[in-house]
Amino acid sequence: MQIKSHYKKLVLLFMSLVALVLIAATDSNPVYTDPYKLEYPDYFGNRISIPENNPMSKQGVYLGKMLFYEKRLSSDKTISCGSCHQQKLAFTDGKTFSSGVNKILTKRNSMSLANLLWVRNFFWDGRAKGLEAQAKIPLSEPHEMGAYLDKAVIELQKTSLYPFLFKEAFGTAEITADRIAMAIAQFERTLISSNSPYDKYLRGEYKPTKEELSGMEMFMNSAVASKNIRGASCAQCHGTPKIYMELFHNNGLDSIPKDTGREQITGMSNDRGRFRVVTLRNIALTAPYMHDGRFKSLEEVLDHYNEHIEPSRTLSLSLQNRPNDIGGTSLGLTANEKSDIISFLKMLTDTDFITDPRFSDPHLSQN
Repeated sequence: MQIKSHYKKLVLLFMSLVALVLIAATDSNPVYTDPYKLEYPDYFGNRISIPENNPMSKQGVYLGKMLFYEKRLSSDKTISCGSCHQQKLAFTDGKTFSSGVNKILTKRNSMSLANLLWVRNFFWDGRAKGLEAQAKIPLSEPHEMGAYLDKAVIELQKTSLYPFLFKEAFGTAEITADRIAMAIAQFERTLISSNSPYDKYLRGEYKPTKEELSGMEMFMNSAVASKNIRGASCAQCHGTPKIYMELFHNNGLDSIPKDTGREQITGMSNDRGRFRVVTLRNIALTAPYMHDGRFKSLEEVLDHYNEHIEPSRTLSLSLQNRPNDIGGTSLGLTANEKSDIISFLKMLTDTDFITDPRFSDPHLSQN
């Protein structure tokens, strides 16, 4: 009897193990997807962000591109992610505030999507941790895409195309809100801008003009008036070859900010008026500037940092006490220095990035 009982236990244990293996196989990522190879320069570094449960695949990236430009994800079928993030404008839209469904305006300026592979906190206030979370928020916002995500899932499930694409990317034809966000995130991770004249200069393939070199030096240097070192201190926030740092700063727009920025997320008064530092790659294409689009040109931006910094308790330390002239009360850049800095900023324009068919609307080629 004891032998039979022991045998039964072994059989039950074996069957349980088989069941667990089958469940794991059903829930795992698809076996037959083709890995997507991300290509970027070594000087960008490898501190990239790709979650283990959403590996890059060619099928996932293609599905994400289809969904990024899919207007059926909005309640009135007029808005897609690509409406506010247009490739020709380095994935911004050229507006002070973007127009969502029913012409409702967003509360902040559209941000560039270049080089999000290295970003961990998304939106101006850093509310989203990870691209998957970021992708889902606009789809669920009433003033952006009409909070239509759940209904869009049902509509896409009824199409002949999308269940097939989801099966190719995720192993089954089931469409869910999470899978939509995961696919869009995969596509957004491919939006790498790394072939501007500045990149070619770093690779020894481009010789900058005198103005560009002077502007680059001013951009990278911090002013030390006592040593007669002139600089604009831009690299303190926009350093590294990516021209971006994972930081939040109060850049002196208002003494008493109407939009308190990062403070709305953390609840900390020390974060009042702080916003995410954005990449300056393709900056010549992404006007207007700042979280509220208040500056229409790079000249206005330079004027702000040069002579219109508003003091406040949370003002970034890198914007305090940095005159180029002994006894100066402001940055004190000359007109030529400001012009040279703008020449350097224009070096950051990557024309390949804004014309690359890998990032373009696939629905246009199907019409």
